[in-house]
Amino acid sequence: MNIGRVGEGKVVLIAGGGRVYTDVAARFTRSERGLAEIIASPYNEKLVRAIVDKGHLAATEFDYFLFGVEGYSRVTEVQLVRKRMANYLIKSGRVDKGGKRSFDVVLPEGVLQHSAACTLPDGTRLTVSGRDLLALTEQWYNAGVEAGLHEEDLRYLKPQATEFKALIGMNAHALLDWFKIRCCKNAQAEIRDMAWKMLRLCKEAAPDLFRDAGPSCVALGYCPENDFQHKDCRVIRKDRALEILRQQAGSTAE
Repeated sequence: MNIGRVGEGKVVLIAGGGRVYTDVAARFTRSERGLAEIIASPYNEKLVRAIVDKGHLAATEFDYFLFGVEGYSRVTEVQLVRKRMANYLIKSGRVDKGGKRSFDVVLPEGVLQHSAACTLPDGTRLTVSGRDLLALTEQWYNAGVEAGLHEEDLRYLKPQATEFKALIGMNAHALLDWFKIRCCKNAQAEIRDMAWKMLRLCKEAAPDLFRDAGPSCVALGYCPENDFQHKDCRVIRKDRALEILRQQAGSTAE
């Protein structure tokens, strides 16, 4: 068994960046020039920044980024695929491999060390740690394989800590939206780790698209969570920001 810790996941940018097609898409909607001339035009950084700053993000959907991820748990996989505007190809846990499949898990250190008194159905009392539970599950799984049970059935009792590996594809618009949610302090530690690693790669590959990308407080200038704002977040809340704007509007009207 290989046990990984939250925060050790790996993210690789496979494709994306280089030529920014938001530039081409933006020109196409406004320019009277022919398509061939538009495509051949020099890259316009100011145009791309204007598109992003004004929130006219339809053009950013023509820039696509492909990532490879590994070392993350199924817990994070479930949260990841809630983003509908994306493509996912996840390594199968269904195919029978005759016991050759590695039993890899990812989880927080505190859960791994936690021990608790448990009672088996026959009344037997024992104290088990998170590590013990993983070891027992691995033994049970391997015994099932040896007994001829299909791995697609045995996986029903594998822990959510089981590692998943995937290819993830998102366009820039979807990424900007995803970073607002998953880079936030309110996001769970593991998916926040993935999001920040993806963001750093995007900023390096396409800085004009992602210069101001990040959690909502960075992208918007205020925290939209209001009563659910994270205790460590010091950014002004949305309701307070709106109150200030209304006061200023009232002063101007007077």
